[in-house]
Amino acid sequence: MSKSHTPQMPSRRQALIRGGLAAGGLVSAGLAPIAHAAPKAAQSQHWDHEADVVCVGSGAAACSAAVTAASAGASVILVEKMPLPGGTTGKSGGVTWIPNNPLLRERGIQDDKADCLRYLARYAYPREYTPDSPTLGLPEHSYRLLEAFYDNGSAAVEHFDKLGAVRFRAFKMWFVDKYAPDYADHLPENKVSRGRALEPAEGASSSGGGASLASQMEKWLTERNMPILLEHRVTRVIKDGGRVIGIEAEHDGKLVRIRARRGVVFGTGGYAHNTDLIHLHQPAAYGACAMPGSTGDFIPIAQSAGARMGALGTGWRTQVVLEEALENRAIGLGAFVLPGDSMIVVNKYGRRLGNEKINYNDRTQLHFVFDPVKKEYPNHLQFMIFDGRSLDAFGGAFPIPADRRASRHLVEGRDPADLAARLSERLAKHAARTGGFTLAPDFAANLADTIGRFNGYAKAGKDPEFDRGLHEYDRDWQALFSPRREGTTQPENPMPNVTMHPLDTPGPLYAFILAPGLLDTNGGPMINANAQVLDADGQPIPGLYGAGNCIACPAHNAYVGAGGTIGLALTFGYIAGRHLMQAGGGAGA
Repeated sequence: MSKSHTPQMPSRRQALIRGGLAAGGLVSAGLAPIAHAAPKAAQSQHWDHEADVVCVGSGAAACSAAVTAASAGASVILVEKMPLPGGTTGKSGGVTWIPNNPLLRERGIQDDKADCLRYLARYAYPREYTPDSPTLGLPEHSYRLLEAFYDNGSAAVEHFDKLGAVRFRAFKMWFVDKYAPDYADHLPENKVSRGRALEPAEGASSSGGGASLASQMEKWLTERNMPILLEHRVTRVIKDGGRVIGIEAEHDGKLVRIRARRGVVFGTGGYAHNTDLIHLHQPAAYGACAMPGSTGDFIPIAQSAGARMGALGTGWRTQVVLEEALENRAIGLGAFVLPGDSMIVVNKYGRRLGNEKINYNDRTQLHFVFDPVKKEYPNHLQFMIFDGRSLDAFGGAFPIPADRRASRHLVEGRDPADLAARLSERLAKHAARTGGFTLAPDFAANLADTIGRFNGYAKAGKDPEFDRGLHEYDRDWQALFSPRREGTTQPENPMPNVTMHPLDTPGPLYAFILAPGLLDTNGGPMINANAQVLDADGQPIPGLYGAGNCIACPAHNAYVGAGGTIGLALTFGYIAGRHLMQAGGGAGA
């Protein structure tokens, strides 16, 4: 994820986005409306706008569906509740994970379907995974969703390239000039561990890729007279019998009805900023990188339409700096790949609990480990501990500050005992919002012992507890997320394992309090392999589609590689747009 960047909107869009077009003026230039009989409900009520396809949201999922439908001859309206388009996609780095993508094939690399599905199934459903099963041990429905992702991801990328809507290039890691390794590059099922991650060929950088991806698609749509209606909050779908034929939205205090002759596609994001839903369904989430509009609107809308809910407790996770998230849960950055080499993460007992260099989604789940004897979550809050070397060498790599005086959330102690006292003071200030979380009485003694053992591992180059630095992922992402500060006085790491360096003893030591957070949630209504939303009986609701973080994620909890979120959103948006044009949104197709 990266800092938000809002693209410049073309002048044409300025005339369209405020909802000023009359019904019937939304058909693409040179294209006639798709002819089929209007449902009785559509004939009997007033419509403020109408088009063949209505896409709700303006990130990768909704834009992908909109571009795909429009390219097949449909008139399309994009409806967004926020004042600016792009959604959380626009805040991201824009990296897009696509299996068997055309750039892999250009390099002569075949990402075999059977092998790729084994990797996806192994990672997404480790309890169920059975390699000799026809569905790899997964329920048929779950297997078909993963299969649809593989079958359509590359086709989506090629389609958008051919249209000129957005072009991709291989994502290479800054500083190391390598194709990015997947987040489980070491699994034996992963036969193509590099090169599945793509990024927009235009405007991609560490801070602008997502904005470029969204704005290119939006520009493609507006150049074809497809309006984007901003500040329109969709409140329900309109049905005729069992079929969805439109939506209702609120705009400037007024009710707006928008007819969808072929179908409605929701790509509205998760519920990361709906605290009621967070408390109901998530183990814990103190903050989120998602845009503030991610409030789970599609969940009650879909429920009212008769949709079956899938898993609701899943999410794309990251650790966050506790005190920053307590100030504002809509955070700018998560603690993604933790920087530093003379750095460890410990729990309330002062003990390490995992590989500090593992990817953010999987590392965050360590916060939810339950101790059945003590009846507690010992890792609920965690403590990133580092020394003056990492502060100097890697200052400016979030969350380590370039200047420690500028960070209100940095905790400093002379030694383990003093650091424990300072951390206890901070925790006491926030006890009412953390369930009274405190350090164990032996935290300082255990921390000193933990540092001593880690220092031995660093000198030997091997971490027998958690294999830190053993796999390519650790070493490559270390290089990317731990760039050396210009002007540092620290030497290059001379240890045999570049991810580990002994901490100075006894200190001084520095710390941040880490808490569980989210990029966004990814739970909601169930869809099928055509991206159709399913009803309580498991049958498609005609005319209703979903993609992205607003639906039950096809990859479940697995963040398979950089861009795993956008890759799924883009692909299932493409599937939705293509299917509703082929089948007219019919239930049986």
